[in-house]
Amino acid sequence: MTRWLLVFGSAALVCLGLLTVPVPAQATPLPSADPFYRPGADLPALSPGAVLRTRPVAFVASGVTVPVSSTQVLYRSNDDAGAPIAGVTTVLRPATANGRIVSFHMAYDALGPQCDPSYTLQGNKPSRAGQFEEVAIGGYLAAGYTVAVPDYEGQQQEWTIGRQSGHLALDGIRAAESVLGLPASTPVGMVGYSGGSVPTGFGAELAPSYAPELALVGAAAGGVPVDLAHNLPYISGSKDWAGVMPALVVAYGRAYDLDLASFLSPYGHRLVGTVRDECIIDFAGDYPGLTDAQMVRAPYRGFLQVPSVRAAIARNVMGSAGTPVVPMMLGVGKKDSIGDGVMVAADVAGLARRYCARNVPTRFHLYRGDSHSTAFIPFERDAAAFLNERFAGRPTGGC
Repeated sequence: MTRWLLVFGSAALVCLGLLTVPVPAQATPLPSADPFYRPGADLPALSPGAVLRTRPVAFVASGVTVPVSSTQVLYRSNDDAGAPIAGVTTVLRPATANGRIVSFHMAYDALGPQCDPSYTLQGNKPSRAGQFEEVAIGGYLAAGYTVAVPDYEGQQQEWTIGRQSGHLALDGIRAAESVLGLPASTPVGMVGYSGGSVPTGFGAELAPSYAPELALVGAAAGGVPVDLAHNLPYISGSKDWAGVMPALVVAYGRAYDLDLASFLSPYGHRLVGTVRDECIIDFAGDYPGLTDAQMVRAPYRGFLQVPSVRAAIARNVMGSAGTPVVPMMLGVGKKDSIGDGVMVAADVAGLARRYCARNVPTRFHLYRGDSHSTAFIPFERDAAAFLNERFAGRPTGGC
């Protein structure tokens, strides 16, 4: 099924005239070694979303170059604490652009620069999940949308850090509009699955105060990690997702300067050192049965007993950063009594109810029988329909 979907998606793009013949991907340096990504000393003096530099790049999907205008943009943004940082987005514009933008947030779940979308979209070994997302991006391009794909984890790959991810997504939209010469009134939709749901959800929550000039029409987030304090007990000891735990320690350690030596066991230290530069495909399923109890030292018996960890997680609970003013769509799979294997279905449903209680029109999809991986396909289908309706100005309806 995986192979069929990738072939079908590529064939559909060929029929639409979007794909050319296969060409070898050009060798490109990693973002960590590429001078393009380095901002100048004047970064703090610039406004969020200000463009620092641009360059044309190739968009290579499934080994073929897509003949759209593809531009990388370095821009100014803010980290979790509001300090200035540089971000990068890849702006893909078809020849038949309809004047609307989709901010597409890939689930790249990275700890190393080789996972960044700005790198993989040039044909540099995208993951299987990334290949699926390239097909979804191609669908939006074929429909005439301009697609902006930000490296929303920042240049330190700080995964699941909500406010920073939201800032980078919103400032990426600002930068894209600036480069394209489009006004702030340009309609924009946001979409993201799994890790990509973080900039989508937090971006929608932060937009009214952080980027009120943007003309967002809707946001679709699927496979949502609403509250990691609930996800941790679910994946601890699991077969397929326990490897996420040491990766989260790396990301939160970077973002909040956690004193890892104060709570990690020797085994925990070893795992953190192993995954610290990897992409999610390299670590998620590599430690079946791993528990968080194995990763901490006395007196702790799990991550949630560590005050600094608990405080960092509490800062990144979705729904805590503000109230969206645009319609929302939330989706999650449910393959067992809890959720999709990693995301907690009741948490996503609860977030939908909280949005509704704040008068945010919210559509909720529960994909019964689907795991986190398989729910991606129906979510992308429903998200595209949802955003098409929002762009068309059709009535949203209630919750």
